[in-house]
Amino acid sequence: MRAQFVLSEIGVGLRRNLTMTFAVIVSVALSLALFGGALLMREQVSTMKDYWYDKVNVSIFLCNKNDAATSTKCAKGAVTAQQKEQIEADLKKMDIVETVHHESTDEAYKHYKEQYSDTAIASVITPDQMQESFRVKLDDPEKYKVVATAFAGRDGVESVQDQRNILQNLFDLMNGMNIAALGVMGLMLVIALMLIVNTVRVSAFSRRRETGIMRLVGASSFYIQMPFIMEAAFAGLLGGAVACIMLLVGRYFLIDHGIALADKMQLVNFIGWDAVLAKLPLVIAIGLLMPALAAFVALRKYLKV
Repeated sequence: MRAQFVLSEIGVGLRRNLTMTFAVIVSVALSLALFGGALLMREQVSTMKDYWYDKVNVSIFLCNKNDAATSTKCAKGAVTAQQKEQIEADLKKMDIVETVHHESTDEAYKHYKEQYSDTAIASVITPDQMQESFRVKLDDPEKYKVVATAFAGRDGVESVQDQRNILQNLFDLMNGMNIAALGVMGLMLVIALMLIVNTVRVSAFSRRRETGIMRLVGASSFYIQMPFIMEAAFAGLLGGAVACIMLLVGRYFLIDHGIALADKMQLVNFIGWDAVLAKLPLVIAIGLLMPALAAFVALRKYLKV
């Protein structure tokens, strides 16, 4: 009987404040969708870093004859065979180095032609203008500075480059987008909480006579507050469900179909469905508990009988 009464009161409250309830559902859904999207964006960045950082190398570019004439770092002339042997031997002695590959000028020229064959400058570049290099794979890419410190400025070395820097701008952009999404999510969350508080306030005011009678007949505060809390929780639950649908649809159209980024960007290791599904229980839980807690706090202030 009590459960039936509580459920009937929830239905009455939702009908009386239908437009505000709809606004709560929409705002909760948008804020939680942004929250879930931010979590997925962070996981995507982490996945891409793990994938690409495992593949990038540290490149030690050696001086050639052109560098000797134009670069102050190669003032002592082009790299000699003895210097190359010493650099390679020193690299292989380092514990953090996994593999060392020497790329000759002919190999560098071949790779350049493969990548930039459509450009005008490719037709005037000759093999002797290309730099020899050592491609170094590290056990831990984060320890790039150890190699840079050991070989930068050495005779025969023109520069030491960490290929992670090529990707860092992309990761910085994605992190910036993630922070922006969290900021918008925070704003939407504040709006949702304000709507919940106002909805509970209006609902409590419109039923002040009924709650007064319940108090007079001995009903507990928890029993009186329960319909209001359940209304907010139900609206939040619907908002959380809508947010989950938005995340699933977004993953489907952005990566698998529609825009189909997985087909257009095959070199990117996108997060799978398991990552999206793992976030849905958290979104639902927040959608259920956040409005209920906000309603409970609001009732302590506005439900005075």
